[in-house]
Formats: sequence, structure tokens, C-alpha cells
Amino acid sequence: MAPIALLEARGISKTFGKVRALHRVDFHINPQEIVGLVGDNGAGKSTLIKILTGVYPPDEGEIYFQGHRVHFSSPKDARALGIETVYQDLALIEQMSIARNFFLGSEIVRRLGILPLLDSRAMEATTEEVLRGLGITSLRSADEEVRVLSGGERQAIAIGRTLHFGAKLLILDEPTSALSIVETQKVLGYIQEAKRRGLSVIFITHNLYHVYPVADRIVVLEHGKKVGDLRKEEASLEDIVNMIAYGGTQA
Repeated sequence: MAPIALLEARGISKTFGKVRALHRVDFHINPQEIVGLVGDNGAGKSTLIKILTGVYPPDEGEIYFQGHRVHFSSPKDARALGIETVYQDLALIEQMSIARNFFLGSEIVRRLGILPLLDSRAMEATTEEVLRGLGITSLRSADEEVRVLSGGERQAIAIGRTLHFGAKLLILDEPTSALSIVETQKVLGYIQEAKRRGLSVIFITHNLYHVYPVADRIVVLEHGKKVGDLRKEEASLEDIVNMIAYGGTQA
């Protein structure tokens, strides 16, 4: 018997005015799996993810999470189930410390008499432990401001925060965009470590050369339709490049 998918979308369609963004797209991700979601601009990647995270309702189709049908009226509903999305801009606050960004909205508080106070030491210690567990060895102190971090280290904050607060599915939107080769390799390592720790990851990208080394499976969208869904061992990198270029047919 096949395992129950962590998240499954069946027959998802969405139109905006006269533009058909998605047409009867099936998509699933299994527990502890990395799925690369690829395709050119306008393929429908962003629309699909916004439906899976409650930003848009689908015009047609059904969404299941751990085998149960769900209806998302907002991103808050998706987050309540353990679905977290990290967008390209990361939404980090430059002038705040690494630890404050890590715990933003979920701060640890201690009481001094009747006064609630932020427990900075506890937040810094936890942040440093989680980030070092992901493989960051250059971090001096979680009390430093985020602005001193590299792009790859900023991605690690977002990934580490997702792990720490118990998410089940992490959606990464172009996580290696504008990173150097060295920083890209670090981020790919963080993603693999997140999988080892039990997380499922949807890796959205234009760059197949970045996602292919870490993905278990590649899903290809083209003009709102799914034209490919292949385990990595079933297709070479060249096969998938051709699928993107020619819409699921060979040149």
C-alpha cells in the first residue's frame, strides 16, 4: 500500500479573468520528501503554491492534508496545519538580532514580578543551537544583527525557524536566487538537513541545476498544466530541461 501523502491536490484549476493560470493540476508531496517545482515564467508555479497555502481558493479541485480534505480560507489556516512558506525576500528585519528574527511573533517571555520580559538569553541559546544543528559553524552570536549575515545564512534562519516551531511542510520560493555558488551549496545542505530531520520541502525554482541535486522528485508545469512528474532516478537533468523547453515533448 502506498503511503498517505502529506499534502495532495487533485484537479486544481484557477482562472483570473480570461487567463487560465492552472488547468486540472494534480500535485502531491510525501512525508520527508523534497519535490522540485519547476517551469518557466507563467507556468503556474506561484498560483499553485498560493492555492496550497490559502492565499487563493481554487476554482475547481480538492486539497488533502495527511489524508483529510481541507479548505483554506487564509494562509493562517495552512500554517495551523504546519505548512510554512519562505519567500525570496525572507521578510527579516535588518536592525533586529538574529534571535529576535528567529522568534519573531513567538518570543520567549519570563516574568519579573508582574512584569513580562523578553528572555533574550534563552532565545539566543536556542537560536544558536538550531542554526549550528543545520550546519552553520561561522555564527559568533545570535545577538548580532541580521544585516551581518550572508544570503545563505539568512535562508538558514528561515529554515531553522520552521523546524523549531514544528512545521511539517516547508515551501521555499527561489531560495538560491542571487546567491553565489558557495552560498548556494550551503543552502542546499540546509535543505537536505531539514529533510533528515523529518521535514517535507517544496523547492520552487527557475534553476533546475540547483534543485536537481537535492530533489527526490521533479514536477514540471507549463502554461498551467502539469507536463511532468518524475522521480530523479527516472530522468536525467537533460530530460527535464527538454521537458521544460518543449512542454513535455521531445524536440
